[in-house]
Amino acid sequence: MPSSRDRQARLATYAVYAVQGLSFASLLIQVANLQAKHGLDEGSLTALLLIVPVFAGLGSVAAGEFAARRGSKPLLRLAQPVVAVAVVLAGLAPNVPLLVPVLLVFGVAVGAVDAGMNMQGVAVERRYGVQVLNGFHCVWSAFSMLGALWASVAADLPLPLVMAAPMVLAVAGSLYAGRDLCTREEEKVAPAATSAPAARFPWRPIIPLCLAMGFLYVGDAAVSNFNTVFMKEILDAGPKVIPLAYVAYQATTLAVRLGGDLAVRRYGPAAIVRIGGLIATLGFLGVVTAPSQPLAIVAFGLTGVGLSVVAPQSFSAAGRLDPAGTGVAIARVNLFNYVGFIVGAALVGVIADAADMRMAFVAPLVLSAVIIALAPGFQPKKAVSTT
Repeated sequence: MPSSRDRQARLATYAVYAVQGLSFASLLIQVANLQAKHGLDEGSLTALLLIVPVFAGLGSVAAGEFAARRGSKPLLRLAQPVVAVAVVLAGLAPNVPLLVPVLLVFGVAVGAVDAGMNMQGVAVERRYGVQVLNGFHCVWSAFSMLGALWASVAADLPLPLVMAAPMVLAVAGSLYAGRDLCTREEEKVAPAATSAPAARFPWRPIIPLCLAMGFLYVGDAAVSNFNTVFMKEILDAGPKVIPLAYVAYQATTLAVRLGGDLAVRRYGPAAIVRIGGLIATLGFLGVVTAPSQPLAIVAFGLTGVGLSVVAPQSFSAAGRLDPAGTGVAIARVNLFNYVGFIVGAALVGVIADAADMRMAFVAPLVLSAVIIALAPGFQPKKAVSTT
């Protein structure tokens, strides 16, 4: 039975995920406006955007080292307000030379927060003794959508104001959550003496989780970066129809995560990941073969159904392998978030240049099918010994 302290930590963790979803969307949704503001061509924009996942990977690795020694609570109390401030500064930056360091700081901080919030999520899940991680990711998705809706409603306001206004709530939410997050001692279930240095945690048990995370984000990068191009160039969709593909993807992601914890408790994580991989594969097959706009929108929605279950189960499985709560396994799995996103953007772009955008979606189709084969790695296992 969870204690009042457990419930307090769970509410604080919900707030952290909400703030991260809101902050990330507040920058991501403004990419086109930032491109126009700074007069960037497609190549320059791509190079600029790659700063974020590259440095987010570095931030995630550093977060693992930091959390192994001091816990994820102080990490989040420091890094999450930095994310919000960086979003504000990105809107205010008058030129590219000033925007670059802002994106660098944003990348490092967002990678640290991604790792730290999932450490907190896994700690709460351990203390509850049941699957709750999907619920946290559901909140992330919901507030990401709210950030996008705000940008749409406030589109006529000055860009710096549109980007800064949600960050007032983000900073307030971060400060609220920081007080009640799990402490370093609460994150651990094994005695502190069993903890080992971060460098000694073995890679082998988490390789299936890392690969599944990477392949998931290849698919996510393909959908996030190229769905509009696909709808416009391949299916001749108009301005009102083009956004519906991404709306379908995000809506199904949110819907599945709402019931994801109950499904995992009933059928187990390996079965859910296997089913998710299968549905994502069918979704990408639908994208590749879609003869019409409505069927393409449905297909993009299917990819959201399938891919949405992989990340929460990757972090949950990593947490089970590291009950001492060092955070190293989670940080390493989180690193492949950014590896997958970088590879996905580059891979799909290269195939699209060589063939066309329809064929480019064959790459995430194949990798989604590989997730099915990786599903046994998500089955609950005994903790890994790091001695």
